[in-house]
Amino acid sequence: MPRPALEVADLLRILQRQGRLPVFATAQRKVVRALLACRAAALGGHVDVCTECGHEAVSYNSCRNRHCPKCQGAATATWLEAQQRVLLPVPYVHVVFTLPDQFSPLALQNPRVVYGLLFRAVSQTLLQVAATPKHLGARIGFLAILHTWGQTLMHHPHVHCVVPAGGLALDGSRWVRCRPGFFLPVRVLSRLYRGKFLALLQEAYQRGELQFHGRLSDLKNPRAFRALLDEARSLEWVVYAKPPFGGPETVLKYLARYTHRIAISNHRLIEADEEHVSFTWKDYRKANRSRVMQLEIAEFARRFLLHVLPDRFVKIRYYGLLAQSQRAVCLQRSRALLAEQTGTVATADEPVGSGAEGEGREEADARAICPLCQGGRLVYSRPVACLDSS
Repeated sequence: MPRPALEVADLLRILQRQGRLPVFATAQRKVVRALLACRAAALGGHVDVCTECGHEAVSYNSCRNRHCPKCQGAATATWLEAQQRVLLPVPYVHVVFTLPDQFSPLALQNPRVVYGLLFRAVSQTLLQVAATPKHLGARIGFLAILHTWGQTLMHHPHVHCVVPAGGLALDGSRWVRCRPGFFLPVRVLSRLYRGKFLALLQEAYQRGELQFHGRLSDLKNPRAFRALLDEARSLEWVVYAKPPFGGPETVLKYLARYTHRIAISNHRLIEADEEHVSFTWKDYRKANRSRVMQLEIAEFARRFLLHVLPDRFVKIRYYGLLAQSQRAVCLQRSRALLAEQTGTVATADEPVGSGAEGEGREEADARAICPLCQGGRLVYSRPVACLDSS
């Protein structure tokens, strides 16, 4: 994929040059500094020299910030390579749990607490419904990934869950497969998820874990907070499950689209001037039609930074059979039972290959070719010190 002509960092530089970078929270300031420094002299780098013509090329270091559009490709490839060890030879299901808009302001003021409760409600819901005998009657395992944005960068918290289409019987004696084309009843998931999240949020409120500032100050009153919960309880919460799809190789390609994605990639940016930026977005209500949106750069930056997560907040989590404490034993048992059912030999940690690693190598190989003579290769010569920012 060619390098984009416009980057999020370019838009931040425009605001910086104009003296219009707003005052952000600490985590957001760190992200802004990282994006502005990424692959620039401030982080240092190294010089490569062509083996044929002697041409020198400077490569600056990446910031490796998880919110940086330029640093996610390598992170995704590394993560996917590790996931090969936890995939099972079964179809997988994609389930999405959405948080209603009523809680968006509360989540923005209390991201660590609210996003943490969101993970807890989702995981408890899936594990409980799957274990119910009339639904599946099995212990399942899955990974959950938090996203906080919609296509237009508005705040839209939701959790993507990728789940093997089945699980271990509650007594561990066999692998229980889902019915063809069906995983778990969506309405049951939705209503249990709603009840669990509201109960967890009420408990957090009673423990004094939530902060209320500005227009949310009224929620300090228990009656006002109870009214918010009652309003949310009257709604149908959005949960949807896609039909089971392919096995491990398909899953790896699928995960690459979700795991290390950030609010917007540089490739979606079209053009910008000193005041406005245009970018593409998919209109899911109109058959995924591609559209173009124009925003003031300051508004674009505001929306982009809404999705900065608290420091050290884990956005990819594992539950059930895939929880770290029991993963090795559960995966070994699951593979053995699946092998018995299919009459094959159980294998573990077998490389699958998602294509992401190959794409990363191809990109690295392309960068290693000398851009001047097109015949030699660029090899490391010497380091470049960080630019003194003092």
